[in-house]
Amino acid sequence: MKKTIITSAITGGIHTPGMSEYLPITPEQIIADALSAYEAGASVVHIHARDPETGRPNSDIGLFKEIAAGIKEKSDLIVCVTTGGGLGMSIEERLRPVTELKPELASCNAGSINFVLAPAAKKLKPKFDWEIPYLEGTEDLIFSNTFKGIKSYVETMYANETIPEFEVYDVGMINNLAYFKETGLLTKPIYLQFVMGILGGIPAETENLAFMVKKAKQQLGDQFEWSVAAAGRHQFAMTSVALSMGGHVRVGLEDNLYLRPKVKAKNSGEQVAQMKGIIEATGGQVASPAEAREILKVKGKDLVAY
Repeated sequence: MKKTIITSAITGGIHTPGMSEYLPITPEQIIADALSAYEAGASVVHIHARDPETGRPNSDIGLFKEIAAGIKEKSDLIVCVTTGGGLGMSIEERLRPVTELKPELASCNAGSINFVLAPAAKKLKPKFDWEIPYLEGTEDLIFSNTFKGIKSYVETMYANETIPEFEVYDVGMINNLAYFKETGLLTKPIYLQFVMGILGGIPAETENLAFMVKKAKQQLGDQFEWSVAAAGRHQFAMTSVALSMGGHVRVGLEDNLYLRPKVKAKNSGEQVAQMKGIIEATGGQVASPAEAREILKVKGKDLVAY
């Protein structure tokens, strides 16, 4: 049985400060949360940046550099930077963490979707005045990832020796990637992150995951690695299914604020520890950062620009 990579998605651009007092906002908090995940067994962290004062998603490259450098200084983690950024950001904003930091991994969204967070506004007690308009605004927002945009992301990542982590929100996005493979754009190792349970994307259900993995094998061949991230209450159920199918897993406060019903996670490390326990209880082993680098064929942290 191959070893399982645990990715921890630290803060993201979805949850808002009013949803949890534990959501990391400042660079110091984001670094500390990443280190909690590392100590618990994660080998990859997926990072976004936020305005340190308000917690709003932010594309400031200085914040990204501070976060990535702080994580590198104190751990052996693989840092995966976002190109999703915050909702509404331009392509240029979304790609700057790649061109400036030259990371080992970067997210690359595999298609456009409706990415709807509006229902969360109905039960939110906001900490800042931007939170409710931000969430409600997604009712009329398309998370745009056109073919031209995807091509630009992949070419930019390859130019910086960064491996794309393809975020797959629905089955049609596998077809998109198959097209890019057929046309010769995809020439490096393919790594898929199946993101399930987002309103606008594929529901977080076992049969849906099985179907997506089957279609990926049919259209991309067997030479790819894959992982699962699931929103909210679906996080541990779907990652456990992924384990039984030979996949890797993603947890963290970006995707889910809870450890179990009504019990908030105080940091992403608590979720990683719980996930590690599930892996080991079912006879599996967790990949170290060095082993994850070998599995994903990334360049190593000595070759990044932060």
